[in-house]
Amino acid sequence: MPVKKNRKMDVRWHSALFSTLALLSIFVSTEAAYKIGVGRGDCTGPSAEIVFMGYAKSGQKGCGIHLRQFSRAFIFDDGENRVAYVTVDACMMNHGVKKAVLKRLGELYNNTYTTNNLILSGTHTHGTPGGFLMDVMLDLPNFGFVEDTFDALIDGITKSITRAHESMVEARIFINSGELLEANINRSPASYLFNPEEERAKYPYDVDKDLVQLKFLRSSDDAPIGAINWFAVHPTSMNNTNCLVTSDNVGYASILLEKSVDTAALPGQTSFVGAFASTNLGDVSPNIQGPKCINTGEDCDKNTSSCGGENKYCIAFGPGDMNFSKVLNFSDSTEVTGSIKYIHQFVDMPKQTATIQLENGTKQEVKGCLPAMGYSFAAGTIDGPGEFDFTQGSTSSNPFWDLIRDFIFPPTPEDSACHSPKPILIMSGRISLPYEWQPEVVATQLFMIGNVILAAVPGEFTTMSGRRLRDVIKQEVIDNGGPEDARVIVAGLSNVYTNYIATPEEYQLQRYEGASTIFGPHTLTIYLHIYKELAAALITGSTIPDGPSPPGFPDSLLSLVTPVLFDTAGWFNDYGDVTQQPPDSVKIGDTVTVKFIAGHPRNDVMHDKTFLTVEKLEGDDWKVIATDADWETKFIWTRTVIFKGQSEVEIQWKIKDGVEPGNYSIRHFGNYKYLLGGIYPYEGRTKLLIEVLVQTVFFSEQYTLLLSFGKNPRTFSLNVSLSHSQRKQFISEAISIISEKIAN
Repeated sequence: MPVKKNRKMDVRWHSALFSTLALLSIFVSTEAAYKIGVGRGDCTGPSAEIVFMGYAKSGQKGCGIHLRQFSRAFIFDDGENRVAYVTVDACMMNHGVKKAVLKRLGELYNNTYTTNNLILSGTHTHGTPGGFLMDVMLDLPNFGFVEDTFDALIDGITKSITRAHESMVEARIFINSGELLEANINRSPASYLFNPEEERAKYPYDVDKDLVQLKFLRSSDDAPIGAINWFAVHPTSMNNTNCLVTSDNVGYASILLEKSVDTAALPGQTSFVGAFASTNLGDVSPNIQGPKCINTGEDCDKNTSSCGGENKYCIAFGPGDMNFSKVLNFSDSTEVTGSIKYIHQFVDMPKQTATIQLENGTKQEVKGCLPAMGYSFAAGTIDGPGEFDFTQGSTSSNPFWDLIRDFIFPPTPEDSACHSPKPILIMSGRISLPYEWQPEVVATQLFMIGNVILAAVPGEFTTMSGRRLRDVIKQEVIDNGGPEDARVIVAGLSNVYTNYIATPEEYQLQRYEGASTIFGPHTLTIYLHIYKELAAALITGSTIPDGPSPPGFPDSLLSLVTPVLFDTAGWFNDYGDVTQQPPDSVKIGDTVTVKFIAGHPRNDVMHDKTFLTVEKLEGDDWKVIATDADWETKFIWTRTVIFKGQSEVEIQWKIKDGVEPGNYSIRHFGNYKYLLGGIYPYEGRTKLLIEVLVQTVFFSEQYTLLLSFGKNPRTFSLNVSLSHSQRKQFISEAISIISEKIAN
């Protein structure tokens, strides 16, 4: 099983905090409306033997599911213009994904949805299958392109948009925000300190602490139909040892928010659609206890995030035992009114220029560079260290790594000068075989809904980069006659992925974020210029060029991922046979573990279905109380005999508070691939699980033990005066005695 230490608590802490805060703010009275549609689609990718995207660890392959991936779509229409914003439980998005989604939508709705009025944004979870980005370097850790992952995303995203399209109703929009503390930290504070002191003095924290929410209420009955929340934090609560598909902290927060509104529904089946989307999270970690040297317990080096010169020991951890009930209530909200506008432009970043003013007052023209990654990129971060002898903060090169680099992709002197002080490790912009390694043409885009502006950015803006972008856009909106109270929201990792965008000052230290700013030190400067022009054109109605189209990719993409060849159940077994039954009795807090003979999960990703159910017997019927989309369940797949194609699944169900006494059973659903061709479904069910629910209630010095057994539960109450040291012994002996009496 993957080692998560206290990261699991981290996910629950952040997710519960986010969703509770969001829930407190969604209920207000309303009047009249835009037309708004909300929709959700299951986009879970192949959950076994596909490398996860995010930590760039080729050994981090999927072994099952903890939380399913969902795409959540929100469509807004003012009668003249329509825009669609989609946030997806995936690491990021890219041109190919958006192009494929638009092709599907065009077949359904003609030109209703286009490149210009659709934003696709990845939540940036690091726990989902990769191989869908097409650019060689981005798919390289995944052994190339993975068609199963790509198709699963296209299917789920398209389905979420079609469901939103078909659910359009009159509704109103409200915006509010609140400060959320003890939920994020800056993982590169040394870089942040390179920003001007007078600029840093304008902000109380070195990360954004505001959670911003747009909420949507149906006009006919004031019922909430959806909400989008933006909070700056990396979804890296689950570390790079995790092998279960997960939407991580923001995905779990979305599920909690949706279930808090639609309490009777299972995850992914609520009518209310609530999302936690990405923003300027580039240098922001959820692991608020900060980094420590796990080999010594001492603090890591602040500039290099290393321990004795080695980065692999410097790791950040989550909050652990913190006060989960501490939330903020910001019920005040402002209605969003006004027209809807949008603008989009493709930009060839290495060909862009901008003008900066030096300290002596002179102006200087700067330009973008061909894409390149620096040495510190290979060092990783405190959320997931890299390999070999790389450390963050590297501004000098190594002859050994330079020799390897120059053999594959040597930079020119002009490249080195353009990227300085970054020592170039991978000169991706100089490679075109077998096709593009990193994007050069990027998508820039703005939506305006009333006074709210969504700035869709093609990568991970750091805290200060995001602040500068918001300020520039807002000022340009006001200067061109737009609303004085304009609210700018950075929609991160949208449409295409170009790694990081650090400020020019942060770039100088060359920590991970600076080393991963692929277009050179003036990347942000160029983006500020571009988005300033977009904002002016948006407000004034000016026409701007579409820009150069992104290059196409060949029909056959590089892939070393082998398909599933066949499955076998063994000579004396069948698919769905139970190899480990549940215990006869369990109690609240226990984890039930069962095992089944299984087929490969890649045979069917089971969209809008599940690989497992936990079911309660009610009369003659079984009621599903949990699926593989629930936090309390885990679906874990392993190969048992590789050359025979045999495999097994382990299903875990942690019994949480509130589970009622009664009879339960666990079912597994799957598909196997026959040796001679064809994929066929199967299912299996465990024996009846007779649950023993133990509940201890405190009445001064009295403890009451409640147990119920079997199909017709009987309850026994024992009131006994106990000392503290006698409690465990009492419960154990009482269970034994009463079980014996019932059996007799």
